[in-house]
Amino acid sequence: MPIEMAGHGRFDYRAIHDRPAFDWPDGKRLAVYIGLNFEHFHFGKGYGAALADGRREPDVLNYAWRDYGNRVGAWRLLDLFAALEFPVGLIVNSGMIDHCPELIHAYRNRLDCELIAHGRTNSESQNEFDEADEAALIAESRDRLSEAFRERPAGWLGPWIAQSHITPDLLAEAGFAYHLDWAHDDQPTWMATRGAPGQILSVPYPQEINDIPSIVAHHIDYREFSARIVDQFDEMYEQSCQQSLVMGIALHPYIMGQPFRLRALRRALAHIAAHRDDIWLTTPGAIAAHYMRCVPHG
Repeated sequence: MPIEMAGHGRFDYRAIHDRPAFDWPDGKRLAVYIGLNFEHFHFGKGYGAALADGRREPDVLNYAWRDYGNRVGAWRLLDLFAALEFPVGLIVNSGMIDHCPELIHAYRNRLDCELIAHGRTNSESQNEFDEADEAALIAESRDRLSEAFRERPAGWLGPWIAQSHITPDLLAEAGFAYHLDWAHDDQPTWMATRGAPGQILSVPYPQEINDIPSIVAHHIDYREFSARIVDQFDEMYEQSCQQSLVMGIALHPYIMGQPFRLRALRRALAHIAAHRDDIWLTTPGAIAAHYMRCVPHG
């Protein structure tokens, strides 16, 4: 007898070659976006990426390293994205509103940006809450960003990408059109939810073209990470002749905003920018909106 596997019930298996055909705007086949994570952390408690593990709280070394991204690294990245005319998806903890709102305003003033909700702080993990408290977390993040920046976020990335069994349901009920939490495909995927509207879109978000898993967790060299960006792009650019695809690049300013890493990142992004006439440089929200029009049902 085959084993009965527990499943998530959100979508069925469908091979990449067995999908509805569609194009991105202007007949393009590869959509490329940058997801830039703006995060703020509690001092002396909670989670956070660690440059050096096993330290006691207050962990000044790691707290200060992460805050370098907000104070310096993100500003250097802003200059880089502006020079290359890259749009950016800003994935924002609502705690940033009290810490350094001028950073988000600067990006919105200089770049084509989308605001994406990212919980309150990455000091907490989304799947540690009961239903009522998780719903409150989602609503607080959405409402604070909406009030501060006059843009209601359509997209969500959970703090620590940690969904509960009901996260897609709560996001749909809170008015979110899409989320970035699942890294299971190179195209968007409709996910079933309880009640109305009955579906939410999952937009691909990378876990390997992502500086935290690659550099912090796996300890790869920053030049190797930038080479991966180039190889990922070149291969997906060729594959997109067969069907339209999404390539995401996930960055954190305290990692890739360090001066020595900026140079390698600049070379990788310049390589992508050189193909801008043949690809769609965009944001996750624009990807979601276009896909919903092209493939309106799961």
